[in-house]
Amino acid sequence: MRIEVRLYATLRRFAPTAEGGILFVDVAEGATAADAIATVKVDADEVHLLMINGRNCPAGQALCEGDRLGLFPPIGGG
Repeated sequence: MRIEVRLYATLRRFAPTAEGGILFVDVAEGATAADAIATVKVDADEVHLLMINGRNCPAGQALCEGDRLGLFPPIGGG
C-alpha cells in the first residue's frame, strides 16, 4: 500500500532530494508507523512526535492506504 511520509525540520536531511521533505513510499499491508520509519531510513531515535493524518499516534499504530505520516524531531529553543 502507498502512504505519504512528511519529514519536518532536521529530519529532512534523511531525504535531501525529497521536495519539501515529502516522500511517497510503499509499505506492506498491516505495516506500522515504525515500519514506515525504517523504510525511509530515518533514525527512529530522532523522531519525537508521530502524526497520522494530523493526529498524534504511537509508533506501533497500523497504517492504511493513503495515510499521511508526519515525523517531527524534538524541538529546541528558549
